Amino acid sequence: KRQANPTAPTAAKPGVLDGVRVLDFTAMMSGPYCTRLMADLGAEVIKVEPPEGDHIRLRPPRRQGRSTYFAQLNAGKKSLALDLKKPEAVALVRELVAQCDVLVENYRPGVMQRLGLDYATLSALNPRLVYCSISGFGQEGSWSGRSAYAPVLHAASGYDMANLDYQEGDVERPLKNGIFVADVLGGSLAFGAIQSALLRAARTGEGDHIDLALMDAMLGLLVYECQEAQFPAERRRPLYRPTKAKDGFLLIAPVSQNNFEALARGTGHPEWITDARFATSQEREHHWGALMQLLDDWAADRSAAQCEAEMNAAGVPCSRYFTVREAMKLPPLVERQAFQTIDDGAGAFQVPNPAFRFARTAAHARGSVSELGADGPALLGSLLGVGEERIAALRESRALHVRG
Repeated sequence: KRQANPTAPTAAKPGVLDGVRVLDFTAMMSGPYCTRLMADLGAEVIKVEPPEGDHIRLRPPRRQGRSTYFAQLNAGKKSLALDLKKPEAVALVRELVAQCDVLVENYRPGVMQRLGLDYATLSALNPRLVYCSISGFGQEGSWSGRSAYAPVLHAASGYDMANLDYQEGDVERPLKNGIFVADVLGGSLAFGAIQSALLRAARTGEGDHIDLALMDAMLGLLVYECQEAQFPAERRRPLYRPTKAKDGFLLIAPVSQNNFEALARGTGHPEWITDARFATSQEREHHWGALMQLLDDWAADRSAAQCEAEMNAAGVPCSRYFTVREAMKLPPLVERQAFQTIDDGAGAFQVPNPAFRFARTAAHARGSVSELGADGPALLGSLLGVGEERIAALRESRALHVRG
């Protein structure tokens, strides 16, 4: 009998961040991605939204007025809707800070300071506070005030031009890209930095201010490219390209000498091993186009699935090209329970779990997706002892918004 996976997500396990409370002043993607990971590990994340809400709430895909895009980024969080232009709302935040461990914000630099909610001010109220600011170009410097959405950062960092260079003249302008690499990468790095600061706070009683720049994150991603920019290579690095089968494509990656020899045997061409053009990695680089063409010739009368099976059997790294819809159903993702089913009130759907697993604690998406401001009165009552009369006054002044 097959044993259950000990690292599979389960609500019965505690979370690593159980008991950690986070004030989340983030919108769009980078900040919400960071705090969603914290919620996945059990943190109580209080998403502080403006009266109109995080505008991702309006982005498709939507059903019955609810955005699954928003839900994936904000599952497991509570919603507190405050108008921070109102002094009563700012006063509430300062009261809440004393009850929280972490604050994350991705406003443009300077906004939190103008509100009186900067690190210097809030750390005086809570010296253990871990305060993370996510921005495009950092909190200080000549570019700090620039708008910095992910596509802008892809352009500014060199990422897009590096990718264009890899096209080897096949296209004339940088490629369009709807996948927001900078946001997910920056959110992941912010998540890691916060855990490090929490560990230090636990040991020393002293919090910290994390200044996370998405531009820095993008340059950190460009590992080879940063070095090649300083020390240009004598010739272009060979790139693996799609091999064309009769019904689709696959990517074959003979990285090592052993991989190449396995490829030669697996394709039925052991003579490639002693072919002067391919015998060494250096010679293969010089004759890369010829090798790629031979792979196309081998695959031409085979299905992509057949090619993949033969390469896997030979021990050659490879994969067919799948759509996201297809990939979500692949065995390794199903077996690892890589997706969690949640319901935002408009029906059930799947969202990715964190890529990491723990043996003893839970790391998975939590099912709740709060309506805008829905948790405000209960949160203020339980954390600050705010009674019904003050809640009513806050709603009357429009400092506090509760939908419905």
